[in-house]
Amino acid sequence: MDNEQNKVAVVTGASRGIGRACAMALAEAGTNVVLASRGMDALKQVADEIRSHANGAVEALPLELDVSSEESIKTAFQKANEHFGKIDILVNNAGITRDGLMMRMKRQDWDAVINTNLNAAFLCIQQVLSGMVRRRYGRIINIVSVVAQMGNPGQANYAASKAGIIGLTHAIAQEVASRNITCNAIAPGYIETAMTEAISPEAREKLASRIPMGRLGQPTDIAPLVRFLASDEAAYITGQVINVNGGMYM
Repeated sequence: MDNEQNKVAVVTGASRGIGRACAMALAEAGTNVVLASRGMDALKQVADEIRSHANGAVEALPLELDVSSEESIKTAFQKANEHFGKIDILVNNAGITRDGLMMRMKRQDWDAVINTNLNAAFLCIQQVLSGMVRRRYGRIINIVSVVAQMGNPGQANYAASKAGIIGLTHAIAQEVASRNITCNAIAPGYIETAMTEAISPEAREKLASRIPMGRLGQPTDIAPLVRFLASDEAAYITGQVINVNGGMYM
C-alpha cells in the first residue's frame, strides 16, 4: 500500500463501529484523519488511540458533527478546512435506522432516516467537492448497505436512503471523473456493530445461516477496502458499488 502521508480524510460516524475501523485504517496508512460524530468523548478516545499508534506520524482531529443538521455539517467541515487547509478523502459512514413495517411507519421515522443517511451524504459531498475540483484530486467513499440492493422487510426507509446514495454515487462519479476525483460505494452485509446488537441470538443464528460464509462481518472486514479506495492505487476505480457481505448477496 502506498504511503498516504499529508492527505486528509474526514470520516463521519467515526466514534464506533465501521467508522472507527475506517479511521484507524486510514491513519495506519499515513493519512491525517478528521473524526466526526456527535459523541465527542468517544471521538477523543479514538483520536488518542490513533495518536498513540502513530507516534506523531499522523494527526487525528475530533470534531462534533450532527449529520441531521445542515448547519452542523457546514461548521464541522469549515473547521476541518481551517485546521488542515484541505480535505482529500471523504468517508460518508454515519447513519441511523428507524425500523417499522411500511403500513405503520411514522412519517417522522421516514424523514429522520432519509435526512440523516441520504441528505447528509449529499451535504457532506457538497462541502468537499469544490476544493477537490480545484486541486484536481479527491476520493469520496459512501458506505451503503446490502439492503439497498436486496431490500428488507421493516426497513423501507433505510433501504430507500441507502439506495439513494448508490444513485448519488453513480451521478457524482460521472460529474467529477475528469477532475481526478473518484466516487465509490461500499455495501456491507450484516456487520457486528451497535446497529446489529439488538438482534436476538435466535435471529442472529438464522441470519448467519443465510450467509454463505456462516457469520456476520466485522468492521475490520470493511476498513481495508476503504483504505484501498482512498489510495492512489484505486485511481481508475469509480462509480462502483463493492459488496462486502460474506456472499449474502451476489
